[in-house]
Amino acid sequence: MNAAGPRAGRQLCVVALSWAAVLSADVGGPARSEGLKATIVGLGATTCRRFEDDVRTSPAVRRDYLAWAQGFMSGIISSRPPGVDEGLDLAPVSFDLIKQLQFLEDYCARNVSLDFSDAVAALYKRLREEGKT
Repeated sequence: MNAAGPRAGRQLCVVALSWAAVLSADVGGPARSEGLKATIVGLGATTCRRFEDDVRTSPAVRRDYLAWAQGFMSGIISSRPPGVDEGLDLAPVSFDLIKQLQFLEDYCARNVSLDFSDAVAALYKRLREEGKT
């Protein structure tokens, strides 16, 4: 196996687990019973404070968190009902991956007590707004 194999496999695993974890997650959709909450797993299943600490001590882990966020948002968009968010671009030129990562870092800096998944949900909503412009 080449040197990229284990890293690519790990990233694929992170994305796959993230996507699977959010199939039942809901962002901005119909209200659900408060008792129901999806269990989120993977690297991004942490707090904003932990995300900040991780990227401060190991800047390379930023891309792993971003990969998790992309998987999480892909799970959200694929679980939307027909007609909702169809055609939404999760990586528009006007809000590229670097800007998305900066959004997540800024959001978490302002909301350290929230979960990283809350930051990703906010990013998803921001991308929905981006798609309307």
